[in-house]
Amino acid sequence: MVTVTPAEEARRDPRRWWALGALVASMLVLGFDMTILNVALPTMAEQLGASTGEQQQMADSYVVVFAALMLPAGLLGDRFGRRRMLITGLLVFLAGSLVGTLAGDVNWVVTARAVMGVGGALVMPLALSVLPSLFGPDERTKAVGIISAASALGLPLGPIIGGFLLNHFWWGSVFLVNVPMVAIGVAACVLLLPETCDPASPRVDAASTALTASGLAALVYAIIEAPDRGWGDTLVLCLFAAAAVLLTGLVLRERIAVRPMLDMSLLAQRGFLLNTVAATLVMFVLSGLMFVLPPYLQAVLGHDALGTGVRLLPMMGGLMVAAKTAQLVVERFGARAVVSAGLVVLAFAALLGSRTTVDSGYGFTALWLSVAGVGFGFSVVPAMDGALAALPADRAGSGSGLLMTLRQVGSAVGIALLGSLLAGAFRDRLDVTGLPARAADTAGDSVVAAHLIAQQAGPQGAARLTASADAAYVHGMTLVLLVCGIASLLSALLAAAFLPSTPGGRATPREEAPAMATSVTDAGE
Repeated sequence: MVTVTPAEEARRDPRRWWALGALVASMLVLGFDMTILNVALPTMAEQLGASTGEQQQMADSYVVVFAALMLPAGLLGDRFGRRRMLITGLLVFLAGSLVGTLAGDVNWVVTARAVMGVGGALVMPLALSVLPSLFGPDERTKAVGIISAASALGLPLGPIIGGFLLNHFWWGSVFLVNVPMVAIGVAACVLLLPETCDPASPRVDAASTALTASGLAALVYAIIEAPDRGWGDTLVLCLFAAAAVLLTGLVLRERIAVRPMLDMSLLAQRGFLLNTVAATLVMFVLSGLMFVLPPYLQAVLGHDALGTGVRLLPMMGGLMVAAKTAQLVVERFGARAVVSAGLVVLAFAALLGSRTTVDSGYGFTALWLSVAGVGFGFSVVPAMDGALAALPADRAGSGSGLLMTLRQVGSAVGIALLGSLLAGAFRDRLDVTGLPARAADTAGDSVVAAHLIAQQAGPQGAARLTASADAAYVHGMTLVLLVCGIASLLSALLAAAFLPSTPGGRATPREEAPAMATSVTDAGE
């Protein structure tokens, strides 16, 4: 009698495509969670009285926790059951969404976002790792493509859905929209997914996890606090010193570990290192832009939340078109040329955007946003493929984990650093002459706060403060775009000079997600 394992039985079950649909819903929620929040931030700043620094904390709390916990979360799934931990991640994400829906102040929103980061860290790696139990090799590539498309689709959907909800409901609805989708995902996982695990996977290193989380948190908080307190402030310097000590301790610990959670030795490989740097820089720039653009579109240009979401689509459209055609271009010109050219296009878009003035209007913004999207797509796709292709077969899992972690770190630092640059420039340039001290301090918190203070002033004072706030914000955005442009250009030069040459096409990347590279052992065997 032939014994059929649960995984083999699941591959024959026609309901496996319904299970894939549940995973798609889960990935879609994660995909648009970041963009939907960025559209909501100006509204939340108005209704919660959040400063630019507090808005950075709301955005970064999710990303920092996600980056710190993604690797240990994946290992937990490998050791204790992927379905079990995936369901746990969805429930944690659901709990965070409910807390965000009911939050009444900034601290509760930051807490909710951090809880959602824990859930997201479990869902992201494990949603891919359960696919081998559902699909055989002949169907798996198609399933991976569908999952990847769901994540990409979240980018343009987030601003539109967020804008619609904010126009018709209160700001907490951007969290509430997660509830039905996550609930469907949990139900489908319980009913349709077989349990799998890999008992041979490395144990979760609690000390390394703590060093990662605390080091990143100290670094990001120091960058956020620096514009208000000053870069020479004692607390800021202590936070930077603590971050340096903690992250150095992490590197030293991982270098001597027999089976490290973050395999730092992979950074000695030129192809992996430079492609990872390029992919991380793209996340740095993309996250920074998605943070500074919504207040410009809403407060300076005067569009509502839905209009803001729609007006972000040129960048998303350019990104998706470039990502879809990148492989064909790489096959023709090679990965090094395409990554370098993509970064040059991104630099051009950022430097073009730095010419934006208060009177430029949306047409000029749409132009450079479209170009930026093309640059993003042509740089990040071949850079990711090149990084994965440079990994030895027996280190694909640890290498892909390091790559994803560094990308999330780039995102967190982008929001913190570029947001802080914007906040400092805005406060320095804003003219608050004639305002009471308390009102002047509030107006310096953000462009949204300045507009609210202007509404309480007389007609002449309102017009002057509004004009000054708009000009100060555009000045800050100009500096952000200049930094993005220069960083992209320097990265392009490094890529052109040092990335491994791939004449006639790129190196063959891993056909499947690295999480699938490990053997799948049915639970209980």
